[in-house]
Amino acid sequence: MQIKLKAFSTLRPHLKSLHIGYLGESYECPENLDINGLIECLGFSKNEVEGAFVNHVVVPKTTKLKNGDTVALIPPGTPGSYRLILGIKENA
Repeated sequence: MQIKLKAFSTLRPHLKSLHIGYLGESYECPENLDINGLIECLGFSKNEVEGAFVNHVVVPKTTKLKNGDTVALIPPGTPGSYRLILGIKENA
């Protein structure tokens, strides 16, 4: 299955070291994968990725991916106001 992968900030050096594009390049991954599975396939621990977008919408990490999806991964440490704006953290 092909997805377009985007990753931000502290996630990029790891992907770069593996020669995996992180600016919207195609990435081949197994079928029936969810965000948690993608995180694992990319060699990240679950706590290294705080939020995920699929096709420009914040989604739970249990969201199943489909061929052609655009996936963006967000690391922890995104400033609080941006986390609210992005929808990663709800206003408490």
